[in-house]
Amino acid sequence: MTRKTVDCRKYPSAMNCSLSISGEEEEVVRAAAEHAVSVHEHTDSPELREQIRASLDDEKAAV
Repeated sequence: MTRKTVDCRKYPSAMNCSLSISGEEEEVVRAAAEHAVSVHEHTDSPELREQIRASLDDEKAAV
């Protein structure tokens, strides 16, 4: 299974967040949603989780 990643640096924020999360897709979506709520003050919703899921990238293999 391909690991997924999401990186806050891709999205502008007032705090210049630099968090990057990687793992299996459901783990990343859950952790990113929790981060978005607790740090960026978003509301957890199915729409938020779908936005996160749509922004996931395949993790690049270590060389």
